[in-house]
Amino acid sequence: MAAQGFSHGPNLAQEPGRRAMLGAGLGFGAAWLAPATQGHSQDIGTTDRARADWLRFRGRYMAPDGRVVDTGNRQVSHTEGQGFAMLMAVRADDRASFDRIWGWTRRTLQRPRDALHAWRFRPADANPVEDTNNATDGDLFLAWALLEAGEAWGAVDHTQRAQAIGRDILRLLVRNAGGMALLLPGVRGFERRDHVVVNPSYYCFPAIRRLAMAVPDPAWVRLTSDGLTLLRSARFGRWGLPPDWLTVAKADRRLSLPTHWAPRFSYDAVRVPLYLGWAGLTGEPAVHAAAAFWADPAHRTLPAWADLATNATSPYEASPGIAAIAAYAAAMAGRPARAIQGVATGDAMPNYYSGALTALVSLARRETGATL
Repeated sequence: MAAQGFSHGPNLAQEPGRRAMLGAGLGFGAAWLAPATQGHSQDIGTTDRARADWLRFRGRYMAPDGRVVDTGNRQVSHTEGQGFAMLMAVRADDRASFDRIWGWTRRTLQRPRDALHAWRFRPADANPVEDTNNATDGDLFLAWALLEAGEAWGAVDHTQRAQAIGRDILRLLVRNAGGMALLLPGVRGFERRDHVVVNPSYYCFPAIRRLAMAVPDPAWVRLTSDGLTLLRSARFGRWGLPPDWLTVAKADRRLSLPTHWAPRFSYDAVRVPLYLGWAGLTGEPAVHAAAAFWADPAHRTLPAWADLATNATSPYEASPGIAAIAAYAAAMAGRPARAIQGVATGDAMPNYYSGALTALVSLARRETGATL
């Protein structure tokens, strides 16, 4: 099913001048590469909240050896979770925890022929790292956290390792489709003869911005501008939401929902408005569409997902982590907090993923000046 009213992306690739104009309009270059906190105050309350969230997350989901455990998914670990936790740890100035997380990640998940990392560790398997494919969002977070650690603690080896990851992201994970630069979700398995499959939530714009500062290359600007063009066009269903997974035709950039994944805005795509807001891109349609979806008065409770083909929503309430993103999206879109229906209360970290989202929202709010 093609995006309603957005079957084709704009002809940015056929008009190089428009790409330059887009970059200028979004403040790409020196202005866009400036920290997201520029012009914002860091409230002491948000700082304390971010640290408290990290300590709670660490106590529940980090094993003594540094492995971050996905309690909702057979106790596996992912580069996503390792990267999330490393960023939380460095922001909390918790070097001992950072070293344990990075040490386990490097020893266990490092791929042998490049600077990327195997995406998953299954502790119950005879070969826990049988699939050595990477997950691009995990590598982006690992690199981002390493850059922050290198700067915070004067650790040159962390900076150099992050730069190596950044170079391999550009070398191995950027593909051209119809004149657009696309970010592959992994080195293998996402390219076909006539199309490329992408995951919109893997465009972690604050991490990309940080890597662009450390590994200067115009490819980052193109990847960002084309990624934003993609997100502006990848709007499906009643609420015009980004999907978890998206097919981009190589010939004409026609967008459609893949057949191998549920056609949903759900546990992956909920991160799209978070990452846009974290990068200061609060005016993007995906931010406002998500805020409007979560605030829709037709919902009895805050939905965890929407089916983009049928417009059905989840029969159960969203997790506290998704609720935290919904509240952040409302703040970015200028909606009053009371417009969010059915925000989950109680334990904000009932499982690994909800806890991670809650903690990441605290970091994003701290850095962008959004009130809690």
